[in-house]
Amino acid sequence: MSMLQFNAVHTHYGPIHVLKGVNYRVEQGEIVCLLGANGAGKTTTMKTILGLVRPSSGGVTFNDQRIDRMTPREVVKSGIAPVPEARRVFARMNVMENLELGAYTRHDHAAIAEDLTRVFDLFPRLKERRKQMAGLMSGGEQQMLAIGRAMMARPSLLIMDEPSMGLSPIFVERVFDTVQAINKQGVTVFMVEQNANMALTVASRGYVLQTGEVVLEDTAANLLQSELVRKTYLGESIEIK
Repeated sequence: MSMLQFNAVHTHYGPIHVLKGVNYRVEQGEIVCLLGANGAGKTTTMKTILGLVRPSSGGVTFNDQRIDRMTPREVVKSGIAPVPEARRVFARMNVMENLELGAYTRHDHAAIAEDLTRVFDLFPRLKERRKQMAGLMSGGEQQMLAIGRAMMARPSLLIMDEPSMGLSPIFVERVFDTVQAINKQGVTVFMVEQNANMALTVASRGYVLQTGEVVLEDTAANLLQSELVRKTYLGESIEIK
């Protein structure tokens, strides 16, 4: 059984059919990316994992346990932590308060202190600015904080929704370098991303989602060579012979 698995999941927002029988799997230790245009169902996928959206049919399992009827708090306690789209840091709280909120489901204080040190090692700038209000930080710094906050939950699976959105090219590279560093520490990563080139460069496998249906599933290397991916997501012109 895969670490995370979607089994023929359908979701609706009222009469709108968003996910149409999707099947995903994420194995322990992988980085898996989900590509798709706006409105394809990528964010709905993330919300379904977190218990913010309930499947109309089908199921989601994490480490052999059904999670599609859990509350978001229960999902986080099971070992899944989100890095949400647009970062969603608490602007009126400082860096330390945001990081402490990432550990809100935990009571192992010594281990929390260890994880705080690990986050500061990963992001020295957060340590330097730990008393700064999060709302006064740049977009790239807020993304560091969002990732650090998620890591404070000590997840075994990190789910990331558009981690490069709105960032400068330098910060985009830094985010994907961080994703690889976190993965090397033993954290599995499932990310939604529109920057297909960067995502497939760091991922081991990927899926392409179009209007709620998976149209491609392959290794990241093969997806980079796919005509559909190159034309639709990498902006290349494909010569027709």
